[in-house]
Formats: sequence, structure tokens, C-alpha cells
Amino acid sequence: MAKRDYYEVLGVEKTASADDIKRSYRRLAIKYHPDKNPGDKEAEAKFKECAEAYEVLSDSEKRSRYDQYGHAGLQGSGIHDYSRMNVDDIFGALNLEDILGDLFGGGFGGGRARRGATARGPRRGYDLETEVELTLDEVAKGVEKSIEFTRQDVCEECVGSGAAKGSSPSKCPTCGGSGQVVRSGMGGFFQMASTCPQCRGAGKIISNPCKKCRGSGRTSKKRLVTVKIPAGVHEGQSVRISGEGEPGVDGGPRGDLYCYVRLKEHPFLQRDGIDLVATVPISFTQASLGGEIEVPSLSGMRELKIPPGTQYGDVFRIKGQGLPDIRTKHNGDELVQVMVEIPKKLNSQQEELLREFAKTEDKIVLPKTKGFFDKLKDYFNNK
Repeated sequence: MAKRDYYEVLGVEKTASADDIKRSYRRLAIKYHPDKNPGDKEAEAKFKECAEAYEVLSDSEKRSRYDQYGHAGLQGSGIHDYSRMNVDDIFGALNLEDILGDLFGGGFGGGRARRGATARGPRRGYDLETEVELTLDEVAKGVEKSIEFTRQDVCEECVGSGAAKGSSPSKCPTCGGSGQVVRSGMGGFFQMASTCPQCRGAGKIISNPCKKCRGSGRTSKKRLVTVKIPAGVHEGQSVRISGEGEPGVDGGPRGDLYCYVRLKEHPFLQRDGIDLVATVPISFTQASLGGEIEVPSLSGMRELKIPPGTQYGDVFRIKGQGLPDIRTKHNGDELVQVMVEIPKKLNSQQEELLREFAKTEDKIVLPKTKGFFDKLKDYFNNK
């Protein structure tokens, strides 16, 4: 689910000018456009990825937030979820006719004209996406979270018409309200339809725009919603909140809001699927003789019995102390890996006891003291 760097997507440096970004996007949009790559899902995915990158980097405010905080800085800023948008919606969202000019009216005009013909009438609003951060405790139990985000909503002043109070939009004189213009080609043998350059496909002209929304019919609004996150959800998974996206066009339904999950790091536990992993230090005497230790878990400290002869890195399992499976609700386990700690300093009694123990092992250990010249002599004699 990790997103690529937007500058990398468009193939530009972070110092690139607005014109450089637009030129690069135009080039990539032409390269990966579905009309030029019919049926190529990979090209379509790259086309959408480029569109998302361009939406952010072409907007000075969004670009500034992205440069400072990365993808996390765009949470709740109303970025469109291009992975769920069709090509028609992307053309509407970014005014691609302005960016690509008449290129698609020539080389790829047939497909573009068909989409233009079906774009009129009610259309569903854009989907949006945001993020929510959860702790492992919240993942284990499920939780309700309040999410604040910003979306483009219907302007209250003009009720979405874009026209100032007391006025209304008029039919576009260039296309007659169809949103398209038709041109003849190849001596009149066929015709090519393209989006009207005057009304940009809207079919209407706003002579007296609303001052609040400047004729767009939309304004940015903050929105607070409550989302229920199910127990066992994984990093990167999303919860869909129906009808919380942007409003539709010409009476179309609202889009949805997709809330993606990000996990907060736990100080002692790590997630491994539905299991939890803890790394706990023990002494070499506990490892040798066995004992009982306390280990952290989501339900508090728990006792774990360490058998004699435990080795460094051994793993012990505590049944049912993991996370629930989001489908079966069956709980995973907690895996405890022990790390044997060797003391750096011993008191005289401890050292004496260990030397006595070493004798029983028939192991050679260093004497208590050894002069510098003895060490030097041993070094050269053993070379």
C-alpha cells in the first residue's frame, strides 16, 4: 500500500517549477492514456498514479505540505482517491482538456469522444481517503474513532449552481448546451467530437459567478465523522464510510470516504500476522537453572516458566494472547523470545563461584590477573 514519491512518479526534481511539472505530467498522461493503451491495466494504473501526483504538486499549498511532511501531511486534505476513479472522472477533476489540448481530438479522439458523450447527466461524486492511527490494544478490541477531514462540498451561497444570487447559468453558445463540439476531418468522411473549449464540457456558462465559490459551486469544508474499526484490522487496510465523499454532479450520489489504518509502534510488542512477538532478557542463571519471569502482554504482565537449559533466542508460546483474526475472530498467540544477558561486572563472590563452576566444566578461563609483559610474550609466542 506504500505510495511512491510524487516527484519520482512525474520524473522531476523537488526544485522543479510549475511549468516543468505540467510538461512532465502532460508527457506521461499522453504515454499512459487508456486510449493509447487499450486494455492495458498497468498503463491505466500509471495514468491514475500520475494524475494523483499532479493534483498535489500542481497545487502550491498541497505541494508545500507534501514537501514538509510527505504523504502523511496530506491526510484529511481532500485528495481524490484516483485508484477508484475512472478516466472520465480524472478528466473532470484535473481539467485535462486544458492540459492536453487537442491532442486527444486527433490521435486518440475516438475513445475520448465516446467518454465525452456519456459524461453528461448525473455522475457520482469523487471518493476521498484519509488515515487513522491505532494502537495494538485498539486493534485487539476494535474501536470507534472520530475522523476530521476536509472535502469539497456544495456551496451554501449558490446551492452548487456557481451563479450569484438572483442569476443563473446560461446555455453555452458554442456547443448549444451539449458540452461538445464536433469537427469534420479527412474531407468530411468522418467527424470528431471533443469537449467544448468555452464551457469545458459543462454545457453552460456562468456570467455572474458566486463570490463565495468563484463560480465552482463547491467550497472546502471540514467534516467530523465517527468510524467503527473492526478488531483484527491490519496495517494498510481501509474502512469504507459510505456517502462521505464529495457530492455528485447533476444530482448524482456522493462518493465514499476510505479510512486507511496505520499502526502505532508498541514499546514491547511487535505484530506478526495475528501473533504478537515480545523479546525479553533473562540472566544466564535463569537460562541454566530455569525460573519464572514476567513478560508484557496486551492484558498486562503475565508469568512465563523458563525451563532449565534454555538457550539464547529460544521462543516460548502463550496461547490466545495474540490478536483476533478479522474474519474468524480466532485469537493468535504471543511468542516470547528470550535473550540471555551476560553480566559485564561481577563481585568477588560471584566471580569465585563461577571459577569453581568452570573447574567442573574442565574449561580454560583467563586467570584473575596477568601482567602486560606476560600477555605480550604469549602473543608473540603464539604467532
